[in-house]
Amino acid sequence: MSREMVTDKIHRSGFVNIIGNPNVGKSTLMNALVGERVSIVTSKAQTTRHRIMGIVNGDDYQIVYSDTPGILKPNYKLQESMMSFVNSAMSDADVILYVTDVVEKNTKNIEYLQRLKSTTIPVLLVMNKIDLSNQEDIEKLYQTWKELIPNAEIFPISATEKFNLDPLFNRILELLPQNPAWYDKDIFTDRNLRFFASEIIREKILINYGKEIPYCTEVVIDSFKELEGIHHIDAIIYVMRDSQKGILIGKGGLALKRVGTQARKDMESFFEKKVFLQIFVKVNPDWREDNKKLRQFGYIQD
Repeated sequence: MSREMVTDKIHRSGFVNIIGNPNVGKSTLMNALVGERVSIVTSKAQTTRHRIMGIVNGDDYQIVYSDTPGILKPNYKLQESMMSFVNSAMSDADVILYVTDVVEKNTKNIEYLQRLKSTTIPVLLVMNKIDLSNQEDIEKLYQTWKELIPNAEIFPISATEKFNLDPLFNRILELLPQNPAWYDKDIFTDRNLRFFASEIIREKILINYGKEIPYCTEVVIDSFKELEGIHHIDAIIYVMRDSQKGILIGKGGLALKRVGTQARKDMESFFEKKVFLQIFVKVNPDWREDNKKLRQFGYIQD
C-alpha cells in the first residue's frame, strides 16, 4: 500500500521596521519596497511624522513594512511622540532595516547604534544613495559600518534608482518567521483615505514653504465625502501664529491656492477620482505641546 505525502506550503509573515536619521531615504525606500506611494517624500527633515505601514503580499508571504520618523533629539512634545514611534519600532520588529547613506556621519545618534549592536532582532543595514558615490568610497564605508555594527548585514542600494533591491527583499523574506497573514491580502496599508489626503497637503506645504512654516503646521481632514465620481474634501491647516497664517495664505490667497491646486492634482492621481478640495487655515498656538491635540492628530495613542 503506497501512501502519498501531503505537505503544507510554508507561509511567512512579519514586521519589518525601517529606522534611521533624517534625509537618508527611508520613505523613498519604503515606497520602492511596497510598490505604492505610502509615505510622502521631500528633501526636508521631519517629513515623516507618523509610523506608517506598507504591506506587500505574495501567495506564501506577507511583509508588513513600517516607515518611521527620522531620529532626532526632541525639543517639544510632538517630537517626543515621533520618537516614541521610533523606539517602539526597534522593539516590536521581526527584522530591522537601519537606513543610512553615503554622506551622513556614521557617529550621528550613536546611542541608537549601540542599541542595534545589542539587539537580538536581525538588523539589515541599508547603505542608500550609492549612485552618489564611487566604488572605492563605498567599500571603505562598508567596512566602517561592519566595524560599528558587527551583527548587521549590509546592503548597498539606491532607493531612487531601485538598484540592488532584489537581494534586500530576498533576505527579508528569508528572515521572516512562519506565520499566517496578519492583514487581509488585498490591502497595502493600514491607513485610510483621510490620512493620505492630509499627508499630500502636508507634502505640498513642505515643498512650497521654507524656514519654520512646515514644522509649525498640522493638516486635519475635517470632511471627506465619497460621492459618485468625485471626492469632496475639506481640510484645516493649523498654524501656531497669525503671522504664519498670513505667510501660508499669501498675498491675495495665491500661496494657499498653489498648495491646494498641487494637492488636488496629486489626490486625483492617487485616488483615481476627481477631487473637490477646500482648505481653511486656523491658529492654535500650543498644538505641538497639547496632549489633547496630539492625541486627536494621532501622535499619542492610548
